[in-house]
This record gives sequence, C-alpha cells and structure tokens, in this order.
Amino acid sequence: MASPQVQHDGLNATFTGIETQCDGTVVHHFRGIKYASIPGRFERAQPVTGFDGRTVDSSRFGPRCPQVDIDVRHLLRIPEDFVIEQEAEDEFECLTVDITCPPGAASKDAFPVLVWIHGGSQIMTFCSAASKICDPSKLVADSIKSGQPFIFVSINYRLNIFSFGDGGETNLAIKDQRLGLDWVRRNIAGFGGNADNITLAGESAGAIYVHAHLITGPPVKKAVLASGSLYLSSPLPVERGNALIKALEAKVQQYGETSLRQATVPSLLRALKESNVNTMWIQEDDELKDWEIRPEQADEVMIGDTEYESVIWRNGIETFDGPTIAAAFEQNQTYGPTLRKMYNVVPDRPTACKLGALDLVNDARYTLPVELISDKMTAAGKRVFKYVVDQVNPWQASARSHHAVDLLFLFGGIDLSFNPSADAVGKDMRRRWIAFVNGRSPWNPEKRFAFGPVGECREISEAGFAARRRVAHLQALREAGIGVYLPIVFALTAGKISLLN
Repeated sequence: MASPQVQHDGLNATFTGIETQCDGTVVHHFRGIKYASIPGRFERAQPVTGFDGRTVDSSRFGPRCPQVDIDVRHLLRIPEDFVIEQEAEDEFECLTVDITCPPGAASKDAFPVLVWIHGGSQIMTFCSAASKICDPSKLVADSIKSGQPFIFVSINYRLNIFSFGDGGETNLAIKDQRLGLDWVRRNIAGFGGNADNITLAGESAGAIYVHAHLITGPPVKKAVLASGSLYLSSPLPVERGNALIKALEAKVQQYGETSLRQATVPSLLRALKESNVNTMWIQEDDELKDWEIRPEQADEVMIGDTEYESVIWRNGIETFDGPTIAAAFEQNQTYGPTLRKMYNVVPDRPTACKLGALDLVNDARYTLPVELISDKMTAAGKRVFKYVVDQVNPWQASARSHHAVDLLFLFGGIDLSFNPSADAVGKDMRRRWIAFVNGRSPWNPEKRFAFGPVGECREISEAGFAARRRVAHLQALREAGIGVYLPIVFALTAGKISLLN
C-alpha cells in the first residue's frame, strides 16, 4: 500500500501518513502532528504555525503526557491477555493531534469533523487510539460505508501535575485543548475537513472539558457529552489547588528535589503515586465564573449516561461503615433526612448504605446533570438528543452497564463479535453518532434513546426512562438544590475514586 500524503499549503508541509483497512474499507491516518510547543514546565503552550516546507512523518502516534501507569483493562473487564503496548511519553512533545479520514479526503468536498477529547480523571490517558481500544478506524469506516463520511481528530493534552501547574498558570489542559481546537479550525480544510462543521465530543473527563469549552467558546456546531459535565467535576477554589501543590512539593523535596518546577519527571510521578493522587480538577478562574447559568455555545447536543456510572467510587465507598455514610446526610437537616431515606441509607444496614451512597453519587454527578443541561439548552431553543446506555459489559454481565463501557461499543476497537448483543449495540451506536456528526437527527428529539439492554436499541418514552433511572430521586435532588446534595457527595467521594474498580 502506498503511503497517503497531504500537501498542506497553510502549514507549509507535506504530511505522510498510513493507510489501513477496516472491514474491507480503506481509512487514512495522519498521526502525531504537533499543534503546539511547550516552552517550559507549567508554562502556556505556543501554537505551531508551520513546518518550513518539510515532509513530516505522520505515520506514528506522538508521545503522551507523562503519567502514572494505570491498567485501563481493569475497569473495562478486558481479558488479561489483551496486549496494550507501552506508549512513549514526553513532557514537552505531547501536544499533538491524530487525524483519521476517508481516502483522498483533501481532494474532495469538505467533510464534517468530529474532535475527540479523551477522559482519564484528568490525570491519565484513558483508552487511546494507540491502545486500540479507542481506535476511530471503525467509526470512520462505517461513516464511509453509510455514505456519510467524516473526519475524526483527537487532541492530546497535558495531564495531572503537568496540567495543574505550581500556582502560576492554571488549567493548562483547557488551554492546550483550545490551541488544538484552534489548530483544527485553521488547518483541517487541508485534510478535507469543514472547519465550520465541528462536533466536539468527549467521555468522562473529556466530557467535562467539552462542557467547559461550550461555556467559554468560541461556539461549535454540535457537541457530545458522554458520561460527564462540569457537574461531575466543577471548578474548585485555588486554595484547594494550592494545598495539593504544597503537599506534592514537600514530597519531591523528600526525594532531594528543589521544587515541582525543577524536579525530574520520575520524581513527579512518584510523588503523585505515593500521594495517591487519583484525580484532579479544573481550578476556579474568571473564565468559568457562574458556569451553571451561562449558555452552552452549540446548536445541538447529544448527552447521556450509563446505568452504573458510580462504579469508579465503589471500592472507596466500600471502606465506609453505615453510620459514617448516614452522617454525611446529616449536614442538612431540612433535606438530608429525606434524601437519606430515599436512598435507603440506614446506619445499621451497611450494605444498603453503601449501595445507597453509590446511587446518590450516580444521580448527582451524572443523571441529574443530563436533565439540567438539557433543560437549559432546550429553553434556549437548542436541539438536545438524550440517551441512556444500559448494555452490560460484554465480558462480565454482572459488572452491569458501568462507567466507560460505552467506549467499547462506540469505537469497536476490540472485536465484540463473540457477544452478538454487545456487537449489535456498537453498530447501532456508531450509526447514530455518524448521523449526528453529519447534521441528521440520530433519533426523535422528543424521545430518549436507549442502547441496550440485551442488544436492543430503541427510542423510549419518559415512562420508559423512569423504569431505567431514579426519576423521583432526581426530582428530590432538584428541590434540595446543589448546595444541599453536593456537600453530601463530597463527604462520600473525596479521595475515593479509582479507575481500577
């Protein structure tokens, strides 16, 4: 196979990619294209505007941001013999984009563009294309076969302490992603994409970032919030960030380093691991002030959750006893007792308490935000397509339809033909995402869509939704307000998240 090439006048470069086949359909890839450079640790990146007429090898993935190694196969129940190759890491060379597109896209009509922001608790790369789990080849191949081709672009960005900083520049991940989005707007036409028809999408932490970009702009045509929003991880006070920075600085000084800024990468990763830093957050700034009441700047949004999102807190909440969980509800005497009873939290019933706590976290962090964001956007005259994912894990049905299981279906990066129900859900999910990216209605916006269970994909009524989610509990949380339930959630989840559940 000849290596595909794109002569890009705007970037003054010739990009040489690779050609692959997916189910008999040819797909082109241009990987590891640098969109920004990092002048120094914890410093704002600068855009890359050209390549001085060079031929750029775009056949390989670029390095990812350094991170503590976490085996993503745990949460997804992927068989232990599925090999994930070690990915290269580089603190200063990790700001790259990967482009997957139809053959000869640059010489054809401009295609819609899906820009993907990966998740990973804002500390790691959860399921990259390099891992094969979130390889977009099948999505793009299916789009070609359906006569609705589009271009898929994933943005790599700084993570964990490299994004968090040491008290100077904050929220470097968001700033990196914005540079990546700017790069796509300026340059995707050279690869055959339509810069005026972008769908911004992400899952979990990726969806948190997507929501942040919808609030701060500039606007995009469409967006997908899969299992995440700013309600999942809202901006927190700088003082809290300063406390974490101080603790990590003390750690690296124990190793003989002078500061976070001067420490070696291994020392930084060791400090993160030994301090059990298993998630990070967006820090408060003026750009995101009053985000709850500001408009989401997209014409259309697809938004939904899986049935058991809160699994990532299960092992942590298991460490609490019944009285401790019940005490979390006592912070508010007006609504706390009502919520405690609704979630079946009874101090002398430890198992019921743990399950109730997980249900509350699930509703407050994931299910209710779908309703809050949808209501706000609908009131603003925007189109919203709501969905639920209820298809169980293909390898372990008892794991339920847990957080991130939808990645297995959407990307189909791992062959699911051994499980016909899961395979059917994956095919239908890709078909509906492809329609949405191409400006078509994936389903009737007056209905919700259900992916699963048992391989069935269909529109459901509000009564059908009430049979799948705790609608009465959502209403109680609405009435209590975020100022009531969020402190309860914090008490139950602080430091308890884990992607190894």
